Formats: sequence, C-alpha cells, structure tokens
Amino acid sequence: MKLIPPGLIVATLLVLVVSQLCFAFLPYRRRAYIPIVLMTALGFGLGQLWDYLGLPSARLGQANLLPAAAFAVLLQPLARFVPRPSRESREPTSGNEGTRT
Repeated sequence: MKLIPPGLIVATLLVLVVSQLCFAFLPYRRRAYIPIVLMTALGFGLGQLWDYLGLPSARLGQANLLPAAAFAVLLQPLARFVPRPSRESREPTSGNEGTRT
C-alpha cells in the first residue's frame, strides 16, 4: 500500500462519484455509462494538468478538485462520440451463411 499514492485513490473515488452524478442528473438521451466514466477521467486528468502547471485550484488531499470537476462536467457532451462496441453478434446466425460453395 505504500507504493500507491493517496492522491490516486482519492482521484479514482472522485471520478466514480462525479461520473455517477453526471449520469444521473445531466439531461442527455441514450447514454451509456462507460463513455461518461471515460470523459470524467479525462476531465480529472486535465484538472491534474491544471494543478501541475501551477494554476490556482481547490485541492482535496493530493487530488485537484475544482478545475477537475469543472472539466469533467464540460466534457460530458463529448461522451456521445466515444466509440462503443456493437451489441450485435459478428458470427453468422446459421451454419450455411459462413461457408462458400
């Protein structure tokens, strides 16, 4: 446990909490949860970059909180452009469709 920085644990928990809040309260249609988590994680990554550059921020332990949450919420409309695997099976439905004669 000494190898894992506490800021990484706090940031991971904050990503999960903020992504759940965005999924529950932002009014977008036909959303999947995985793109929202990805955009939230990207927002928190941008917030950490903001802190690394030395710009003003509100911190929670080692994790940057205020700009990270703002970036996460601002990136949510881009979640619809994240590619998702299709639900359709790529295998042929019957035995005769996949073979050539």
